[in-house]
Amino acid sequence: MKNSSDFNFGDLQALLRFGHKKLPDTCFLLLNVQDADAAKRWLSAAPISNALAADRQPGTALQIAFSAAGLRALGVEESVIQGFSDEFITGMSGDESRSRRLGDVGGNAPEYWDWGGDPQLVPHALLLLYAEKNGIKVWRKTVEVKPFNSAFHLIRQLPTLDIGEIEPFGFVDGISQPNIDWSRQQSTDPHQRDHYSNLLAVGEVVLGYPNEYRQYTARPLIDPKIDQFASILPNAEDQPALKDFGRNGSYLVLRQLDQDVPGFWKFLDQAVDSDPVLRDQLAAAMVGRQRDGSPLVPLSDDGIPGIPIDDKLNRFNYITDPGGNRCPIGAHIRRTNPRTGDLPNVVTGFFNRLIRILGFGLTRPNDDLVASTRFHRLLRRGRAYGSVLTPENAIKANAPAAERGLQFICLVANINRQFEFVQNAWVMSSKFGGVQQERDPLLGHRQPLKSGIATDEFHRPDPDGPMRKTCHLPLFITVRGGAYFFMPGLSALKYIASLSNNRKDDSL
Repeated sequence: MKNSSDFNFGDLQALLRFGHKKLPDTCFLLLNVQDADAAKRWLSAAPISNALAADRQPGTALQIAFSAAGLRALGVEESVIQGFSDEFITGMSGDESRSRRLGDVGGNAPEYWDWGGDPQLVPHALLLLYAEKNGIKVWRKTVEVKPFNSAFHLIRQLPTLDIGEIEPFGFVDGISQPNIDWSRQQSTDPHQRDHYSNLLAVGEVVLGYPNEYRQYTARPLIDPKIDQFASILPNAEDQPALKDFGRNGSYLVLRQLDQDVPGFWKFLDQAVDSDPVLRDQLAAAMVGRQRDGSPLVPLSDDGIPGIPIDDKLNRFNYITDPGGNRCPIGAHIRRTNPRTGDLPNVVTGFFNRLIRILGFGLTRPNDDLVASTRFHRLLRRGRAYGSVLTPENAIKANAPAAERGLQFICLVANINRQFEFVQNAWVMSSKFGGVQQERDPLLGHRQPLKSGIATDEFHRPDPDGPMRKTCHLPLFITVRGGAYFFMPGLSALKYIASLSNNRKDDSL
């Protein structure tokens, strides 16, 4: 057995472990490398924050991630870059089929984005700065020391604003996060994991470790006999003769999501004839929680691994609500985290397991349509932007228009199986869990199916009457930009900084 103290947190960027909730002031910068040599000199001395000592977190933090184009600009060999996933190399906007699967169609198509929409112009680097309240200006000056200005060109500073625990629509956010099994104690044996667990294998978010399939996700491995710079890197755990460029790194998915707060609350208000109680009920049904974060289903009496007993807003599953009578199946939080085990409805017993594995004995049409959650979890690290607008003020005719939204950030080890699966199979699917003619009520686009059938509806089962249906949902969230980045471990950053501008000459 491993112990969490055995984990090399000193080689891990702190964002993976902490999230920096205690540092409310932020500054997110999209950069291009304009002088690779200067960029590597800056990187070699940059105070990138590691994940050591949770009880002694400083008042500032700095994290950095690179796109595939950014790694190329810094001199990383193409043979190394090709060890990354196709999704990372191609990019979020680099494939029309990917855009369709992600729901980036219609008004959300990359051609309308403010940044990242042209795959040839994806930013090279993402710099994330965090500080205590009113400390970000001083911290940014400290970070942007020579040769920063000659090394990088600032493409865009993304808007961020601390609005407390809520997101722009007014709901408490950031509640449901997986707890990473740093000590590697929990079994990943598929025959022992019927129930939902909030404890997640390290390899689901950090490259170089076993994931929930007990496999090592593909990542760049380097032969130190061929690459003299690779001695800086840790050995690959599964192939010790090779050096692991990906180890202690993670893929970072960034999407700028603009939220139409007045549009959201005005639509709901009109749908319920301006009844404030019904308005809040409809909003909660769409989200899957009350505005204070309370779940719509009862708390579980059973212990859920990875969720502390005092975590009142997260200690639940949907076993007691299979039909969505309390929390609609199509609700946002139910789509993004169905809280399922490896077999539907907690199937037990050898013969019952075998029957379900073979596809027999299904009692409801949606029994096998929602895959086990543990293979598709995301570690979210986003920040809101824009001023607070309460629902009561948002429904007014003179509600102030402003940019409000979320810089959505998630960290994963497999972009396709985690972020893209959730986005495609759960969020954008019009048939998630057996529902029909609807996508995610918050994130979903409203494009009809190829058959012409509309998908702009939201359904709420009523055990005492017919299905309640809300029609003609408009687009509440618009994508303003996005890209895939790789957030390296500290050793990999040293490797990048040590690369010569002309590696062929060095070998002579």
